[in-house]
Amino acid sequence: MSHCQNFLSPAVTRRQMLMRCANGFGGLALLGLLGDRAFGSVVTGEAPKAFNTLTPRASHRVPRARNVIFLYMDGGPSQVDTFDPKPRLNAEHGQPFKPKMEPTQFNNNGSTFGCPWKFRNYGQSGLPVSDLFPNIAQCVDDLCVIRSMVANFSEHTNANYFLHTGLGLSGRPSMGAWVSYGLGTENQNLPGFVVLNGGLIPPGGLENFGGGFLPATFQGSVFRAAAQPVANVQPLEATPALQRNKLALMRKLDQGVLARLGHLDQLESAITNYELAFRMQSAVPELMNIDGESEATKKLYGLEAAYPQTRTYALQCLVARRLVERGVRFVELTCPSIGGADRWDQHAGLKTGHENNSRAVDQPIAALLKDLKSRGLLDETLVLWAGEFGRTPFAQGSDGRDHNPFGFTVWMAGGGVKGGMAYGATDDYGYKAVEDKVHMHDLHATILHLLGFDHERLTFRFSGRDMRLTDVHGEVVHSILA
Repeated sequence: MSHCQNFLSPAVTRRQMLMRCANGFGGLALLGLLGDRAFGSVVTGEAPKAFNTLTPRASHRVPRARNVIFLYMDGGPSQVDTFDPKPRLNAEHGQPFKPKMEPTQFNNNGSTFGCPWKFRNYGQSGLPVSDLFPNIAQCVDDLCVIRSMVANFSEHTNANYFLHTGLGLSGRPSMGAWVSYGLGTENQNLPGFVVLNGGLIPPGGLENFGGGFLPATFQGSVFRAAAQPVANVQPLEATPALQRNKLALMRKLDQGVLARLGHLDQLESAITNYELAFRMQSAVPELMNIDGESEATKKLYGLEAAYPQTRTYALQCLVARRLVERGVRFVELTCPSIGGADRWDQHAGLKTGHENNSRAVDQPIAALLKDLKSRGLLDETLVLWAGEFGRTPFAQGSDGRDHNPFGFTVWMAGGGVKGGMAYGATDDYGYKAVEDKVHMHDLHATILHLLGFDHERLTFRFSGRDMRLTDVHGEVVHSILA
């Protein structure tokens, strides 16, 4: 084509016509779906203009907690060996298990299995804690120990999805994504939902921290427990000005696409994430620079501990405190990788496995609770300690425990819950919840309540219905609220 024809429209090939028409009709359908007034709306108040922004947003009522730190105990700690003592197990150790056994994951069921550790009473509340947690035991007056948790799944992947998203299948938004979506973040230089990876991504993978059908901005950002926690966050250009110019051009091009297609989450979230990554280039190094922390604080957390996994988890807990100080809404910690121990999932070698895991997390968790409290942050930070299920009171083989979703223990501290109390109960064997059962949906409803949300009203319009973390279930456990 000659230059004199530059002002003429070039001919359209048949392939181009089909492509443009197909995209056009698809775009019209997409705009019809995404243009629904209820799309992504928080029911209370005026919804933000862009639902994939992290700007701070008000909850339904005055919250008790502003942030959440989720200490995820991957694999399922044994309730009868940690926070739910059952003397009958030791009295009948080695005898045939008397209650009816439910089907287990591996059906290699042995006899009644007593607890290898002693329980002692601590604090003014006198709550019992096993010798696995001598440091956390010093904080019992701040703990609300829920001994009557029940879940729907006894297999790790489904149980992890259920714990994290309220559904035993992949594809739903994580608890952290819902919190980030509902509240935004108080720090525009960091993500609203951060996962501190100690070395183990749980069964089910990164979808445990995903955004599901929520805008991608709200999914978890995984940070490594290392000096450089975020890959590729360092600037690649020769000068900051050059990088800003490239980002400005990218934004201009993306905005041009949005002007033609309208609301499009994938593109809007990409724009938001690029801009956030630019701001993180200064925020993340500052976050991870703990030189300003006192030597006493570093020692308290265990950064000088002889056990490498204690040092790993200590850094995670210290960074978690620094993140909530900086306004990050939801921080989740995964477990450190321990050679010879499959997370808390001790189907054999219970004593060695649980001792290795508790050695890694006990001192750092206790330090986190004490540090938050000393800084006045525990009242506004909800700390959750939980696995996806518990363990059987009878042996798997001779020295392990199988999965048990019928009655297990989690605990919470700070953020508006009563300290120094135990709620609910399992039977004499610690097998099944028999008093004040707390379903996983109830736990989620209670967490949202403490953050100021009515769990039935924090919704997102998807696939023709208003979706929520608790689905159509969940009751707030008012008895544990301060």
